[in-house]
Amino acid sequence: MYDPSDLREAVRVMQQGGIILYPTDTVWGIGCDAQNEDAVRRIYTLKRRQDSKAMLVLLDSPAKLQGYVADIPDMAWELLELSEEPLTIIYDKAKNLAPNLIAADGSVGIRITREPFSKALCERLRRPVVSTSANISGESAAHCFSQIGSEILGGVDYVVRYRQTDTSEPSPSHIVKLSSGNVIKVIR
Repeated sequence: MYDPSDLREAVRVMQQGGIILYPTDTVWGIGCDAQNEDAVRRIYTLKRRQDSKAMLVLLDSPAKLQGYVADIPDMAWELLELSEEPLTIIYDKAKNLAPNLIAADGSVGIRITREPFSKALCERLRRPVVSTSANISGESAAHCFSQIGSEILGGVDYVVRYRQTDTSEPSPSHIVKLSSGNVIKVIR
């Protein structure tokens, strides 16, 4: 179980516009308040990533999807219910998120996390949390803490202590794009 003070500090940093390094239900991630445009910009800069390449967000509950997606295809509910592994769904018509987090076509990738720490982050922040792999754009994702480079470690405002010694190497999530009419496109 995670240390509650670790969670409180991560939330405090994000509430103040900071960016954090934290374990997710997949790989280690860089995160921030998904409604804070300046914090999102800092992550793009740290990763040396073009802001035209959108990042995904985590939510702690499917019930919160309607706050961030204008039109949720019926198929989304079935996929979320049936998926046993982490699943990122790209939805059209994103809303109530930092503008630089939404792709040029108006879409956003959202994953409902079941992992205890990242779920608690979303619950305590009461907002979606950005989740992008803890690496410089183009480099390999950090599956465990020991794989995170010094530039990333030094570029965030807070490094979560929870699971730093965990050496398991979880896989990235499956990604599908859902469009109106329940059109599904498998991305990964």
